[in-house]
Amino acid sequence: MGRGAAIELITLGFYRFWLATDIRRHLWVNTAVDGDPAEYTGRGKELLIGFLFAMTILVPIYLAYFLIGVEAERFKAFAGVPLVIAFYAFGQFAIYRARRYRLTRTVWRGIRFWMDGSGWAYAGRAMLWTPLTLLTLGLAWPWRVAALERYKMRHSHYGDLSGDFEGSGWELFKRAWYLWVLAPLAFVLFPLFPFLYARLKAIEWRWWLSGIRFGGVRLDSKLPGSAFYGLYWKLIGWMMLLSTAFTIYMVGVFTLVERLVGKGADGLLQAEAVTNHVVFLLGLGLGYIVVVLSANVVMRLYLVRDLWATVLESVHVHGIEAMANVAAKGDLASALGEGFADGLDVAGF
Repeated sequence: MGRGAAIELITLGFYRFWLATDIRRHLWVNTAVDGDPAEYTGRGKELLIGFLFAMTILVPIYLAYFLIGVEAERFKAFAGVPLVIAFYAFGQFAIYRARRYRLTRTVWRGIRFWMDGSGWAYAGRAMLWTPLTLLTLGLAWPWRVAALERYKMRHSHYGDLSGDFEGSGWELFKRAWYLWVLAPLAFVLFPLFPFLYARLKAIEWRWWLSGIRFGGVRLDSKLPGSAFYGLYWKLIGWMMLLSTAFTIYMVGVFTLVERLVGKGADGLLQAEAVTNHVVFLLGLGLGYIVVVLSANVVMRLYLVRDLWATVLESVHVHGIEAMANVAAKGDLASALGEGFADGLDVAGF
């Protein structure tokens, strides 16, 4: 991961498609079920092509919205509503198709996982659930998650073995209801918020894993509610450290450019001259890229690699013998969904 992060920094983020592929291969091959590791067969080139293809769709939408905003400034606020709705729908489509892509690149014992169903049908279900979730101040969220996961799992397969999901919204609500009660307090007392969010994610992971079925195969998770406390606080600590380092760096850049410009009579005009100087702008851009890429490395370390290991340590597989005589089936999916997910900055399992 360190070498890939260095290459990503040198290439200004362009290497991220190959880095994501390498990380998945590492995680998959180190995940063994009944003594046999999984295999990830995706390629960085596929992710790049999917991203570029998605951009040919998303960029014209961005441009059209910008032109509409310029031509009709007084309607700009209203024009933003359909844009947000369209991007939300694209985001849900991307989540489904990205999972479909990853599943079709996952092989275990020579048999491929695969997925059918419609990304737009999934997005439509998500769009219908969202207003209800907002109107109930999030109380309908467990039922929304259960319904969407049920759709995804019922269209997931391992060879000719079909998947299912038995987790219910009521079960998730019973496990996490008190977090809704404490949520307003967490926004006032910040140190409480990471604990609540980490506990919510641990509860959700345990509930999700325990609901997965593939024929007679079922998963069971004993993940404790406190499993992610350390991971999230490590992440917060590193983010604070990066923010502090960026602030010190920018103070240094400002001081350097100030000396290049020379002292002026008016402090405000002097500051404006410094911040408009090409050296300051280049320093700002370089610092921003380094901080963003460094933050991504930290997030991959704690919220991908370490979280993956923590979750899998809690999982037990029952009825694995049902996968002994599975016949290969299913086709590969394109990386278009991953491209949309990258372009819209959304993700999902």
